[in-house]
Amino acid sequence: MSNPAVHLNKATFTISAPDIRRLPEDVGIEVAFAGRSNAGKSSALNTLTNQRGLARVSKTPGRTQLINIFEVAENKRLVDLPGYGFAKVPLEMKKKWQKALGEYLEKRECLQGLVVLMDIRHPLKDLDRDLIEWAADSELSILVLLTKSDKLSQGKASAEVLKVKKNLAPLNADITVQAFSSLKKTGMEQANNIICNWLVKADALESEI
Repeated sequence: MSNPAVHLNKATFTISAPDIRRLPEDVGIEVAFAGRSNAGKSSALNTLTNQRGLARVSKTPGRTQLINIFEVAENKRLVDLPGYGFAKVPLEMKKKWQKALGEYLEKRECLQGLVVLMDIRHPLKDLDRDLIEWAADSELSILVLLTKSDKLSQGKASAEVLKVKKNLAPLNADITVQAFSSLKKTGMEQANNIICNWLVKADALESEI
């Protein structure tokens, strides 16, 4: 059951920015989505928000070249970061939007949690592992969504989830790993609950003080 304070289906597009200097003021809470360009990031965002066209879905991986902001509630935002690793785009363009991704992760103070999306058939490529290790070192909460789980049998998908969990266990970080399918809605409720809890976490901490 989703946290009543936040509903992801309320998400509305706010702005696309080439770098962090064009983003909204660095206040509130943001949950960022990152993954390789062919990991199904836009489809996952649309599924989690129950909005078919919120994030653009392209047949050409790597079309997300800007930082896209979606407001869920006042000062609570979802952030779609540029995809990495696969896109067939000019090298200079690729360098430009990889820099935007890195700057956001390193400098955005309101970043509360990071959703890392990986194709369940090809998880933990070098760039994926680098991103997860960086987030763990930064003491960020991490949700790993192994996308396109409908491409595997339930048993094989469960085995892949277990394998990724074991690989990441030595990081000793706040990492949740689960299978996810935008097509079958597999893992949608669990992921939604985690993200909503992140978005209200700071409010809960403030109320305890």
